Amino acid sequence: MIPIAASALMWLLVANLLILRRGRADRSILYSAVTIAIAMTFNVDTTYRWVDPVLGGTNVVTLLADLTLMVGVFFLGRGVAKAMQYQSRVAHIALGRSVLAVAVVGAVTAFACIDRGETTTTFMLDLGAQPAAATYSIIQFTYDGVVLTAMAAAASRQIGRSRGSERLPAVSVLVGSLSGLALSLVVIAMDLAHIVGNLTLMDGFSAVYDPLFLATFVFLCLGLGAQPALRWVRARSREEGTRALLAQVTPIWERAIDVRPGLSQLEPAFHREDAETQLHRQIVEVRDAVIDPRVAFALSDAERLAVESAEAHLMAGEAGASLKAEAPHVGCPKEPR
Repeated sequence: MIPIAASALMWLLVANLLILRRGRADRSILYSAVTIAIAMTFNVDTTYRWVDPVLGGTNVVTLLADLTLMVGVFFLGRGVAKAMQYQSRVAHIALGRSVLAVAVVGAVTAFACIDRGETTTTFMLDLGAQPAAATYSIIQFTYDGVVLTAMAAAASRQIGRSRGSERLPAVSVLVGSLSGLALSLVVIAMDLAHIVGNLTLMDGFSAVYDPLFLATFVFLCLGLGAQPALRWVRARSREEGTRALLAQVTPIWERAIDVRPGLSQLEPAFHREDAETQLHRQIVEVRDAVIDPRVAFALSDAERLAVESAEAHLMAGEAGASLKAEAPHVGCPKEPR
């Protein structure tokens, strides 16, 4: 059931990103979500049993799913590093194409040496005693661990730079990354125990596999979904505040342009501009009317308060934009077969 739930949630996450993150210049986060969702779909038993026989019935789908996941993890790490402005040289190397290429070549080489038999949905349980299969799994989860370590470092840095609710996505990514790192270490330990024939130790490690997998998946996916959702909520709240202030300032502005016509009257596009731009223009023209000695125009105490509130609102938006930082994207390690 875990792969089914993971696949469903990842595709929902893709839809979420397409809606809430449209227009973003950096697509690493979206690419990561899509590729990880595809990998998780391949790991669903029904899909696996249907696709693998088409490709020869020798568990080639395992390789396709795992390589797709590694590419997804690659985009994940790069997306998180860019979003959190994490510039560590070590992280830059770890998240680079060269490390991914080495991991992919190593995994493909190890996979080619496995005596894979016929289609099985419990690949590592059935074949994990083979040194090549253990090596194959260890290479994948070592790569996952490297990326997750870099993500944890980036999230820790972002937590220190954020305030209030803006910390929540980074905290979620940190918890998910640490859970994923622990998961990677557990899987590697299981692989080593399997290859030496210590099934009791392997079963002991497997007891914590599902909780770690779920924690990794849930917290990383929350980190991914929370940031654009919080941004959307803030944007909606600000838009409502802008329109409320615009309704207060517009009568003042209309009175001001009666005595001192402004440039906005000469521009037909003025009333088609967004509310924030309209509010800015209106405040400028109101202030111009106040300071122009050629006209008699003054603000009442209530009007002055409304204009000052609108100015503070616009200045807060400019300050927020200058400090704005993108938050983490997340994917999820796979369930070993």
